[in-house]
Amino acid sequence: MPSPQNIYRTLGRDVRAAYLYFKTQGFIRKCHLMNYSVVHLFKKTHEKYKHRPAFIFQDEKWTYQMVDELSNKVANHFLSRGYVKGDEVALLLNNCPEYVCIWLGLAKIGVVTALINTNLKGDSLAHSLNCIDVKALIFGRDFSDAVKEAIPFFTNKDTMTFYGFSERGSDAKTVVPFPAKSLNALLEEAPSELTKKVKIHFNDKMLYIYTSGTTGLPKAAIIRHSRFLWICSAAKFVAQVRDFETFYNTLPLYHTAGGLVFVSVVLVFGSTMVIRKKFSASNFWKEAAQHKVTVAQYIGEICRYLLNQPSVAEERKHSVRMMFGNGLRPHIWKEFQERFRIKHIIEIYGATEGNANLVNMFGKVGAVGFLPRTCDRLYPVSLVKVNPETGEVLRNEDGLCIRCKPGEPGEMIGKIVNNPINSFDGYANRSETKKKIIHNCFEKGDTAFLSGDILVMDEDGYLYFVDRTGDTFRWRGENVSTGEVENVYSTALGHVSCVVYGVEIPKVEGRAGMAAVQVKPDSVDFSELYKNVSGRLPPFAIPLFIRISSDIEATGTYKLKKVTFQKEGFDPEVISDPMFFLDAKQKTYVPLTKQLYTDIVTGKVKL
Repeated sequence: MPSPQNIYRTLGRDVRAAYLYFKTQGFIRKCHLMNYSVVHLFKKTHEKYKHRPAFIFQDEKWTYQMVDELSNKVANHFLSRGYVKGDEVALLLNNCPEYVCIWLGLAKIGVVTALINTNLKGDSLAHSLNCIDVKALIFGRDFSDAVKEAIPFFTNKDTMTFYGFSERGSDAKTVVPFPAKSLNALLEEAPSELTKKVKIHFNDKMLYIYTSGTTGLPKAAIIRHSRFLWICSAAKFVAQVRDFETFYNTLPLYHTAGGLVFVSVVLVFGSTMVIRKKFSASNFWKEAAQHKVTVAQYIGEICRYLLNQPSVAEERKHSVRMMFGNGLRPHIWKEFQERFRIKHIIEIYGATEGNANLVNMFGKVGAVGFLPRTCDRLYPVSLVKVNPETGEVLRNEDGLCIRCKPGEPGEMIGKIVNNPINSFDGYANRSETKKKIIHNCFEKGDTAFLSGDILVMDEDGYLYFVDRTGDTFRWRGENVSTGEVENVYSTALGHVSCVVYGVEIPKVEGRAGMAAVQVKPDSVDFSELYKNVSGRLPPFAIPLFIRISSDIEATGTYKLKKVTFQKEGFDPEVISDPMFFLDAKQKTYVPLTKQLYTDIVTGKVKL
């Protein structure tokens, strides 16, 4: 139990948080009781704000009327092609308003849309489609080559329909170099009024969003209308978003952060969002000022990139009152807030598929959230002790999990309860879902979601991110699956033994990838290796470092060896093995000398 002093000190915070939490619960319970779906609530928003801008993209305004009409066209076309509620369609497209219109239109007829990571290639891209029962793939013309190369790996390529699509302002005539339907042409022929109403329920599936979780290849996390609305209510009420906010979103729409958090507020409550095709550090504050943005989204890397930019007048002459996101490092928090004059920073923590969610809405530097000290056992989130090397949850003599005390790092878990907030829908693959559930946590028969993340709590209940368990690390704001990278590098080098892990670089967000391979240094053509792996992996997953080792054993101790490698890092003064660094400009790996190491850790070499 926390001390009376701690309870008194945090009482005001906890009462305020409880009030906001109950507002969120009240909204969700109403939606549950009325069986509201996203489709139902968007209809209300559209009727109320037909001519208000829902999205701004490349200085073009998309009103709610335009969003409704295009989404209706999408719904009508797929209805005419025989698609029915429960069918699954994949979407591979860059950020644009049409992105939301497409999945919203499919949601209107109960078709589930899988939002595909635009960085994926080859068999990794194919895996994201093969793990669901996809009937069609809608892709932007920028991804024609990637789709063409991945087609041989599709398990149902003979029955799948391919739709090429071009967003407004691009050339719709050069969509695809292989047989595919032009979705642009087909939508022109479709009616803009919905021709058939399909009953959509609160608990129906709506989207798949992919997450690498803690191990293995990307997994399709199930997003139901209920979860979308819960995210919406949390963003609206816990973050205390006002009516008529203008959001600035430079994050990819295939991610939960970019594609759900404030997109949901726009569709349900009627705000405006400025969408950017890709993040630009040099244009961030200029566009924020131009569009009178009031709330901007971030991931930790974005904050670092912005701090590294030369000062511009707009960075202090904007209307942004709040930054909302995750991954803002403690050592740059205050500098970021002071330089850019941001009144409020709200840091959040959560997994796409998970029910263990936290929010730091009170500006505690470095914290990802908190547990109320007045009733810490009532909030269904806990930290439990784990083996630091294996990541296995530790148990007491009764076989139950051991709660962490303040200062003790542990894995965060979320108690699974049969309600719209704390349920766990898991993945399209049921076997993967089972891996994320732990039984008999604090009493016999209870269950919880395993976050895969290690956090630590202070005496006031504030929680701080420490690391990820398992075989996944974050780099460039993306989760990197070490198993996937190991397979690619091992295959490229002739099926050699290989382990991949993340290493820390001073003042750099996340962990940079490093591969330890069992091979003779003079037998590797590093230019050819880079050419090979870059065709199969997204840029963020390609390791920056390679270590040539003769000690890797393909045994049951493989994972423990990885822990040792990770602790040793990449310092040539410490490691005698030959090491190499990725020179992206030359598209090859070069020897990691002592001078190069110094340049990397001091920031002279830009990563």
